[in-house]
Amino acid sequence: MFFSKKATTPDYPIQRSDAEWRASLPPEVYKVLREHGTERPHSSPLNAEKRDGVFACAGCGTEVFAADTKFESGTGWPSFTSTIEGNVGETADNSLFMRRVEVHCAACGGHLGHVFPDGPAPTGQRYCINGVSLTFRAKEGSAG
Repeated sequence: MFFSKKATTPDYPIQRSDAEWRASLPPEVYKVLREHGTERPHSSPLNAEKRDGVFACAGCGTEVFAADTKFESGTGWPSFTSTIEGNVGETADNSLFMRRVEVHCAACGGHLGHVFPDGPAPTGQRYCINGVSLTFRAKEGSAG
């Protein structure tokens, strides 16, 4: 089950029409990236990803998280302590009767998840990210 809120986004370097996004993304990925949905917890195979590499936006391929910033938060979603600088933006999200900080791909505006101030050192941040909003690229020679 996915929960979503349709939202308009400002101009981003990568622009596609809604029809183009729908045609290029699987429905569950479209729902999260373009309609700000949330995937079910514990549903992403990326939760178990332990190899060295990089996580990229599933919409446009922009690298957003380095694998060495990933940690097990126990929430059921891939979690990271920091982003790849300049590749992730933040927006106030006052939906669901609470104040949160949404994170999105800085290149295409795709919704990735939210950031919370309850993560581990060194940043104290927990980027709680929908697995379907990401792809993983293993570093060459990286063993799982």
